[in-house]
Amino acid sequence: MKLLFTFYQPSGGMGTLNHIRCEALQQAGVTCHLLYSNYSEGYKNIKGITTFITNQDDEIRDIIQKEAYDAIIVASDYFLLEKLRNIGYKGTIIYEVQGFGDWETSRQTIQTVAPYVITHCNAVLLPDTSHLVSLFKSHTQSIKQFSFNNPLDTSNFRYIAYPIKPCPIIGWVGRIEHNKNWSDFLEIGYRMIDLNPHLYLWMFVDTDLSDPSEKERFESKVDQLELRPRLIRYSNVPQRLMADYYSIIGDSGGFLCSTSLLEGFGYAVAEALLCRCPVLATDSDGVRSFIFHKKTGMFYKRDDIDDAVQKANDMMTIKSLRTTLRESGEMHIVKHFSVDAYVRNFISMLKNLGVHPQS
Repeated sequence: MKLLFTFYQPSGGMGTLNHIRCEALQQAGVTCHLLYSNYSEGYKNIKGITTFITNQDDEIRDIIQKEAYDAIIVASDYFLLEKLRNIGYKGTIIYEVQGFGDWETSRQTIQTVAPYVITHCNAVLLPDTSHLVSLFKSHTQSIKQFSFNNPLDTSNFRYIAYPIKPCPIIGWVGRIEHNKNWSDFLEIGYRMIDLNPHLYLWMFVDTDLSDPSEKERFESKVDQLELRPRLIRYSNVPQRLMADYYSIIGDSGGFLCSTSLLEGFGYAVAEALLCRCPVLATDSDGVRSFIFHKKTGMFYKRDDIDDAVQKANDMMTIKSLRTTLRESGEMHIVKHFSVDAYVRNFISMLKNLGVHPQS
């Protein structure tokens, strides 16, 4: 069986997801290829997976005809659904969504996407995230819908012990855009530095995906709060190295802060937990699969900086709470987000759609 996974560029959560699942499916005997419309630095993370970078119709047609894929999984790019049918692909097409941003943007986008999905697709694939599942059920009732947890590489992407940093670190991962709510992070960081002047803020930013207008507002906010001396930015860190950073943040006495308005899944949060790095997060829907308040992580009320600071301080100073969060968070990810479970669910979905491993 041969599959093609497509997306705009090999960055962010989709880049991580494609890399992990293709490796796992190939170990299970399924040939997997990747097609991205544009190049980004995330391309350097791809190892051992045939990958095409093109948005040219004739090149895509040649790839499809030559490789004869049993199924194509199209992430987000609904225009590609029609294109694949127009160039003659008659096999199974699965439309995949991992998140469209805030609730209103998601609703409007799914209304736009729905006619393309109904006309050209055999199924929709979603993470087990309530707002996405509900919106797609209401707009694409005639299409089969599958939702199950995304995988993490729980064998190779794990906690690593390093010399402990002398100062606590609060981390943040994402794009400089509205939905990631970077403003909350800067406000929380400012207040936490006031409580602990030795604290540092580490931001891991994907410059390929950041919004230029948001970036200008971001820089202005950094200057307004006078954070530059305590703010360290990392750009396009290879995904495999993020386990090192999460481990260092966790051991420093700090935590990962996830401020998103809405998440389809939230890979950074899950990866941090896997590396024993406590997480303080907004209830952004997608993270409900792995954050249970005061057990595996902690929630704060979005835009309530007082609430965030209080819970962050508890997380950093109450040793019993911190130990519970680090141990339970790691155990939860290992138990519920393994690649083995994902492969079983994915192959079961394909069989349900009439695509079998022997084909």
